[in-house]
Amino acid sequence: MPEPYIKRILEANVYDVAIESPLSPAPFLSARLNNHILLKREDEQPVYSFKLRGAYNKIRKLSAEEMACGVVTASAGNHAQGVALAAQRLGIKATIVMPRTTPEIKVASAKARGAKVVLHGDTFDEAFVFSQKLIAEKGLVYIHPYDDPDVIAGQGTIAMEMLRQHTGPLHAVFVPVGGGGIAAGVATYIKYLRPEVKVIAVESTESACLAAAMAAGERVILPQVGIFADGVAVAQIGKHTWELCRQYVDEVITCTPDEICAAIKDIFDDTRSVAEPAGALGVAGLKKYVEREKCEGQTLIAIESGANVNFDRLRYISEVAEIGEGREMIMAVTIPERPGSFQAFCSLLGKRSITEFNYRYSDDNAAQIYVGVKLENNTGARSELLQVLADNEYPAVDLSNDEISKYHIRHMVGGHAPASVNNEILYRFEFPERPGALLKFLRTLGKRWNISMFHYRNHGAAYGRVLVGLQVDANAKTELTEYLDEIGYAYWEESDNPAYRIFLK
Repeated sequence: MPEPYIKRILEANVYDVAIESPLSPAPFLSARLNNHILLKREDEQPVYSFKLRGAYNKIRKLSAEEMACGVVTASAGNHAQGVALAAQRLGIKATIVMPRTTPEIKVASAKARGAKVVLHGDTFDEAFVFSQKLIAEKGLVYIHPYDDPDVIAGQGTIAMEMLRQHTGPLHAVFVPVGGGGIAAGVATYIKYLRPEVKVIAVESTESACLAAAMAAGERVILPQVGIFADGVAVAQIGKHTWELCRQYVDEVITCTPDEICAAIKDIFDDTRSVAEPAGALGVAGLKKYVEREKCEGQTLIAIESGANVNFDRLRYISEVAEIGEGREMIMAVTIPERPGSFQAFCSLLGKRSITEFNYRYSDDNAAQIYVGVKLENNTGARSELLQVLADNEYPAVDLSNDEISKYHIRHMVGGHAPASVNNEILYRFEFPERPGALLKFLRTLGKRWNISMFHYRNHGAAYGRVLVGLQVDANAKTELTEYLDEIGYAYWEESDNPAYRIFLK
């Protein structure tokens, strides 16, 4: 029964540090989706995230003896800031263990509030293990970022505010999920007071631990977690949060990084605020739900949970936002190699804007171009354009969802390999981004085989992406695979990738 949690939520005294965040309309998004969309603006909290609610509610309930010991937590950033502010307000010492991949803005914010910050590991789970060692060594009191009843109750005050701020018809609420603290608190409160309202959890496809648990009927540990949305990069849903989410969450929607980037742009268009990737999950999930259900005229609330994003990551977000929304299409198109062919191709595009155009002379008969085109906001625009090109004998390949096209090829178009380059195998790598990581990667990889092609671009994300061509004899392929497995970086062979064969091979 939810009553114990309802009582905890009603008694939670979070407003010594938190504000009652506004429930703001999203007029542009509402008009586009033909629904009444509201944003719960937790990005306006003093630490630009909802996390201080649960952190403060937990810490203020510690005994005097526990407070005297000091507190410690592991966090990807937002909970860390909440713990730091709560400890500062209550006059106790706080130690924060963060993954080394945590955005610098979150690290600096925790330090600015007087906390001692320790950077350890590449993921939350590695930081968590180290924080437990500090508990054993120094007697600190652990403040869990999500899997604690008082933390869950603190986050549940968001739902209490929402239902007070909006008393009319309400179809669904969209809540981001990492470890499940906010989803558990919000879902429990809403279902107790207004069981007809759907509570829909939204996860990143790179860290969908609740979706995996729902499918399995029990908590599972993800074998790998991507950290583009670092605020929800958790490999396993919490014990307490799982018990609540399995009862009170209606469904889980997962969103790709591209879809999250598009949602960040949508939020900016309506509010002029810049959400962090985890903070935009609610809007991303809301959009997918509306598209799937074809619902109109409904009131939908998305929780904008945070705005702690490194400024340099905005470069990457802006690059893929249009593709994620389906408002830009990137293609490889074959055009005749003769005067006026580019003009003729552009005429076929009509009023569609060209966002990118790359070309290099190939031979006397045909040229391969890499082109980006703005699309209208309708589902048939993509297929319609491809059909127009096909009808006019312009062979085209849609590369909008091709990984190496988005992250590499668009910056490399213009160089086919000379005849002297043979036995080339193409690999895509990802490795944790930190000072010296690229040099270490090069030194490790370049010992045995000749590197015939290399592309790397630092776009502010937590993981570096590299595209590498290696010259490898056929009989050495097994040896290479074993060597790459030993390096330990995530990698994919892309030798058959169509964009690579068209532009680079």
